[in-house]
Amino acid sequence: MEKQFQEVFPDLRIEGGMAELLDTVEVSRVSINKKKDLLRIYVVSHQWIHKKYIYQLERQIEEQLFSNVPLRVKIIERFYLSRQYTPENFLEVYRPSILLELKNHSVFLNHLFSTAEITFPETNKMHLVLVDSVVAKEREEELVHILEKIFCERCGFDLIVETEMRKPEGESRAMRNSELRIREEVRHVLAHTHYGEMLGEKEQNRMEEQAEAAGEQPKAAAAAKDGEAKKEKAADGGRGKGFSGGGRGSFKKGKGSFGRNADNQPRKSSNPDVLYGRDFEDESVEILKIGDEIGDVVIRGRVQSVDMREIRNERTIFMFTITDFTDTIGVKIFVQNAEVPELKDAIKKGAFIKVKGKTTVDAFDHDLTVMSVWGIKKITDFRTGRQDTSPVKRVELHCHTKMSDMDGVTDAARLVQRAYEWGHPAIAITDHGVVQSFPEANHAIEAIDGAYRKKYQAEHPDATKDELKKVSAPFKVIYGMEAYLVDDLKDIVVNSKGQDIHGNYVVFDIETTGFSPVVNKIIEIGAVRVENGAIVDKFSTFVNPKVPIPFRIENLTGINDNMVLDAPDIETVLPKFLEFSEGAVMVAHNASFDMSFIEHNCVLQGIEREFTTADTVAMARFLLPGLNRFKLDTVAKAVGVSLENHHRAVDDAGCTAEIFVKFVKMLEERNILTLDDLNAQGKVSEEAVRKLPSYHAIILAKNETGRVNLYRLVSESHLKYYNRRPKLPKSVYLKYQDGLMIGSACEAGELYQAILRGEPDAAIARLVDFYDYLEIQPIGNNAFMIKKEDVSAVESEEDLKEINRRIVKLGEQFHKPVVATCDVHFMDPQDEIYRRIIMTGKGFDDADEQAPLFLRTTEEMLEEFSYLGSEKAEEVVITNPRKISDLVEKISPIRAGKFPPVIEDSDKTLRRICYDRAHEIYGEELPEIVSARLERELNSIISNGYAVMYIIAQKLVWKSNEDGYLVGSRGSVGSSFVATMAGITEVNPLSPHYYCESCHYSEFDSPRVKEYVGRAGCDMPDAVCPNCGKPLKKAGFDIPFETFLGFKGNKEPDIDLNFSGDYQSKAHKYTEVIFGKGQTFRAGTIAALAEKTAYGYVKNYYEERGDRKRNCEIDRIVAGCTGIRRSTGQHPGGIVVLPHGEDINSFTPIQHPANDMTTDIITTHFDYHSIDHNLLKLDILGHDDPTMIKTLEELINSDAMDNKYDGVNNVFKATDIPLDDPGVMGLFAGTEVLGITPEDIDGCPLGCLGVPEFGTDFVIQMVIDTKPKTLSDLIRISGLSHGTDVWLNNAQTLIEEGKATISTAICTRDDIMTYLINKGVESEESFTIMERVRKGTVAKGKCKEWSQFKKDMLEHDVPEWYIWSCERIKYMFPKAHAAAYVMMAYRIAYCKINYPLAYYAAYFSIRATGFNYEIMCQGRERLTYFQKDYERRKDSLSKKEQDVYRDMKIVQEMYARGFDFTPIDIYRAKPDRFQIIDGKLMPALNTIDGMGDNAAIAVAEAAKDGKFLSRDDFRQRTKATKTVIDLMGDLGLLGDMPESNQLSLFDFA
Repeated sequence: MEKQFQEVFPDLRIEGGMAELLDTVEVSRVSINKKKDLLRIYVVSHQWIHKKYIYQLERQIEEQLFSNVPLRVKIIERFYLSRQYTPENFLEVYRPSILLELKNHSVFLNHLFSTAEITFPETNKMHLVLVDSVVAKEREEELVHILEKIFCERCGFDLIVETEMRKPEGESRAMRNSELRIREEVRHVLAHTHYGEMLGEKEQNRMEEQAEAAGEQPKAAAAAKDGEAKKEKAADGGRGKGFSGGGRGSFKKGKGSFGRNADNQPRKSSNPDVLYGRDFEDESVEILKIGDEIGDVVIRGRVQSVDMREIRNERTIFMFTITDFTDTIGVKIFVQNAEVPELKDAIKKGAFIKVKGKTTVDAFDHDLTVMSVWGIKKITDFRTGRQDTSPVKRVELHCHTKMSDMDGVTDAARLVQRAYEWGHPAIAITDHGVVQSFPEANHAIEAIDGAYRKKYQAEHPDATKDELKKVSAPFKVIYGMEAYLVDDLKDIVVNSKGQDIHGNYVVFDIETTGFSPVVNKIIEIGAVRVENGAIVDKFSTFVNPKVPIPFRIENLTGINDNMVLDAPDIETVLPKFLEFSEGAVMVAHNASFDMSFIEHNCVLQGIEREFTTADTVAMARFLLPGLNRFKLDTVAKAVGVSLENHHRAVDDAGCTAEIFVKFVKMLEERNILTLDDLNAQGKVSEEAVRKLPSYHAIILAKNETGRVNLYRLVSESHLKYYNRRPKLPKSVYLKYQDGLMIGSACEAGELYQAILRGEPDAAIARLVDFYDYLEIQPIGNNAFMIKKEDVSAVESEEDLKEINRRIVKLGEQFHKPVVATCDVHFMDPQDEIYRRIIMTGKGFDDADEQAPLFLRTTEEMLEEFSYLGSEKAEEVVITNPRKISDLVEKISPIRAGKFPPVIEDSDKTLRRICYDRAHEIYGEELPEIVSARLERELNSIISNGYAVMYIIAQKLVWKSNEDGYLVGSRGSVGSSFVATMAGITEVNPLSPHYYCESCHYSEFDSPRVKEYVGRAGCDMPDAVCPNCGKPLKKAGFDIPFETFLGFKGNKEPDIDLNFSGDYQSKAHKYTEVIFGKGQTFRAGTIAALAEKTAYGYVKNYYEERGDRKRNCEIDRIVAGCTGIRRSTGQHPGGIVVLPHGEDINSFTPIQHPANDMTTDIITTHFDYHSIDHNLLKLDILGHDDPTMIKTLEELINSDAMDNKYDGVNNVFKATDIPLDDPGVMGLFAGTEVLGITPEDIDGCPLGCLGVPEFGTDFVIQMVIDTKPKTLSDLIRISGLSHGTDVWLNNAQTLIEEGKATISTAICTRDDIMTYLINKGVESEESFTIMERVRKGTVAKGKCKEWSQFKKDMLEHDVPEWYIWSCERIKYMFPKAHAAAYVMMAYRIAYCKINYPLAYYAAYFSIRATGFNYEIMCQGRERLTYFQKDYERRKDSLSKKEQDVYRDMKIVQEMYARGFDFTPIDIYRAKPDRFQIIDGKLMPALNTIDGMGDNAAIAVAEAAKDGKFLSRDDFRQRTKATKTVIDLMGDLGLLGDMPESNQLSLFDFA
């Protein structure tokens, strides 16, 4: 008795397509063999099941039900197929399953069947024509037997299989025998062998000629390759009979990895290839095969990374990782410190080496590692890279880079370089919808042109500069993109004749066996006739397709073979349907699909009929723009029409008819009375375009005009039409098509999709006509469609070839060039692993089935398209792409030149402002040092075109100051005295000096002033004016202007300003006031896949597959996945300014940040770094310090504070705070100035907790180590703390060793230049050294001039320790930046001492991101309890807990100073600001755990409307969560507020 499959195996979990199939499967028998190691399950089904599902089911049963039993499961299936099936049509659908089954049985049988010609001369006779071979003759009977079992036993057919043999076809060798190709291959082989390098040019030519004459090219190539192999073996230390030594026995035994001489120095091998240790000859093994501790091994590969760690006893662990591209492994060597420099020079990242050592599981990182290293030798690159040896090279016109959103995995520069190395004349960069890889591609072509120009100059020493400028490599980048094209040109009504909307219409729907009218059949037609807006008649019938109905269609529609067996065929039904439709407009939902079947069958039956067709999908987009989806059920629901039995033609047609009737009424209300009116008014809107389906299309820029127009397309597609992707309407393309050309793209292009759908010839012709060229791609690119059940037009590779052939014929028919492209997503076949991992991370189920989307050589492409014939293959692979390339000019994607905004008379205005302020401070007769500095700076600034930048900054700062907010400067702008006089920065860069505000006395050169050269003026002692007796002002930080602009004005200046975070948005808006609306844009950024995220992707990928990889191998693969574009964003404060009269698209496209269509912010499409040398970028940054200062001023001037300030007549200004207050410096020496002891604050010895720049544990320890006494010392500490490798392992070590002090160590970048100039080093060279050091170029080993710089410094008595320090610095702060930060911090520190409540209120409001009311405001004891708990868990705290722990310390300090909190009053508390009330602090509402900023605002606003009656009332009015309300109740913040405001009888008792 047969049972349902799930009844027999109820515990089996099956998902996806197999689960649906199992609903129709029954089990007839289950048996087990005598050995009980094979379980046979006999199943029957009325649907055929692909063998892949059977295999999958077998595995699932074994794994889920018998995982602990050595049992194999075998399913024997039998199908009861409908009468619609014949052996021939069954083979059409079941062929892939048969091939899979044969492949599992034998690859020979699979090949025999796949290459056989199969015909059915009679219904029950299969005729196989096999390719004659020994294997075919041996396995012929076996193949016939298997086929008969499949067709007869499994499927119930009465089939006879007969065979015959045919001779194999000869291979076309037209290109292989090309003389030009022979010469190219010989030249290439010789160029890449040691023998070839030794030959002179004449000798090479002679050998090539001999090879051509004798026709012995293959032998020559083989010999040359053999020579290359021998060279490699020799470089590897290859074994030869005459070579002595090499075994362990020939060396002295010992634990060390190399021998030593009498002086205990490493013994050198006589072999110059030996880099370390002893020579050896052993053959290498693949790293992939090293899975355990196997003792001695020899490996070869490329060095991936190098690191070293100094340990005790003057020894160092030298570590590096090595990959042979099968896997990666780490190597560790323990060496004397003296040996490190030589080893470091020998083993560098990228070097190819061979290593002999012992595999050991490292006790430190628990990874298998090569240690006890015997020897290391250098070798040549052993990889056999692909080369393009074709005499005439192709051009790739379709390439994706890492800028194609999480899709392409190759850098643009690498693609460009590869194409150039292969000799291709050009390569196109065409990312998905974006052009963000253009700058990188441009850098690559500039490097290529530069090298080519250099070579040309060497060969033509007399060439002039003008001549050299015109010289460039015979290679170009074609700039384009793969657009998401939307057809907005198609009318709602096709072939309208102006019919009245109340005329005759037939609304119909069909059900089919698939999506292609060419391949699939109609199985049902349902129709409703509408006249004068009313339904008057119906038409409904099944249609016998004469082929089986696929399982998925049966599931979708409920129509099976039995229901259509007795139905009329389409030859009978179609004339009747057309008679029913006579004189009517055809209406359908997604009409192009239904009409394609009707029109195709009309053609097959020779019926001529012209249709007018209306599409209710297009009508819905026009009439119901609020919908996001326009499927039939969605539209029906929107207009109130019921839909039952969806996906049955008769029901869908009835539903569509009712929808259409309602649409007619809606049209009438809009005064749309004819179909022509509908087409005219129904033109697609921006909103509708965003909802239309998109297709891929390649757009290439031919010239400069085309480049700008391409950028316009990118801008519009992102700003107006973005919906999950940037969509581009055809109408917009046509508007900007000048200088552009468009190609039909890949299988996702509308032409390819139209062919798949079987669109009528007229529709195909319309599409072809739109494109300038057509595109075809390798079969492997589209092979995924063979497996997709919903692509019925593609069952085999032959079908894919046929589609390509049709596109080629369309090109011939319409005179459009057809080009073959690769659709490159990765460069080499092995690189697919990166894309596989990325796509797995994105959730793609088929990520492991990567299409071969790599960059192919000309020969590989000719071979790929050989089925077109050799001439046509050459045309589409070589001729036509080169023709397209020839139409494109060599252009740059970045507009050349600088384009600053113009502010009229900015140079004069700047000069006037500066001199006015200078006279105001220093008097009518300016001191020589002041006037000289002003003139020197102004002349440099104005002559280099930077006056406008200063005026812009001046306007922004003055506006902020006018609105009550200080502005802090960043970067090196404080080095400019002009910036100081213009009010842009508070930092005065002049040398320390005194000046009198009353009589304008100044003192720059006195001995007492000169003592403070290099320090800050405020460090000088107080003094009185010798002329008028009033106190003198102290000023000057002694910062050279050249730090900002260079000695020749050749450093690109950058004015960075720190506005209050509260004011930043206003400052951004003010730029529009200055320049006008539409002239400013936010500086765009590109968010790429970070190393940490990529690591997660890679780790998860291998773990999910149970494949354990060594960490160093994961690191190698991670490197290939990083840098892939994920999203876009905006610089936190960068504003790009466009000059009036310029089009932003001539520089960069524009878009919304992260493509957020809800924001009005517009950013540059390019990363701002790509255009910052073309357009002015303003850095208007938000910072907490100015906000703190503003808040402190407001609090100190308020009535809440008991002091002398009233904010009106006596106003506290932070700028009045003296920068030499002794109390402030006391914070950096101890805690006494706060009136507490270190024990009161958990042992912290200083009082600078919570002071900007100096409040972290790291900087507090620096302060303890350096013991600052003056503001200058604090500035130097700030420079040290912000640098990378400036303090740690550098200045700290030098100070500890007594070689330097806080005053002499390198703390800021300016220190280097001023020190070297004082030592006598030439000023320009001093500046260059400073720039190289501060950027880390020296530390990274990338400064080519360093050896000369080092020599010059030594010649000028620069100490060794100073040079040593320079060589470690990776990044340095400018002194002006440090000074500006410290000035802000100093003022805040002053308030901490003198106005503690104001300080703590401001700090907790602005900086305390971890403040928690429950933990911190319930008294000191409760705080201590939590503090101890956090201290105990210090190393495992989350980021949020770390913030809480940091803020606990400030609260602890506040309690220790005798201050306290008052409970939150929900009617008085502010959302995000602390208040001073009766000498205590009232926390903000957002300090309650769980109450965010928006919720806090809601509570504060609701409180304004009166008392809360109950907790229910509170919840309704504030929208606060129950959790938050309960917490507030527990904390006593809701008082005796009842749960609800319902009255009870007891209330009146």
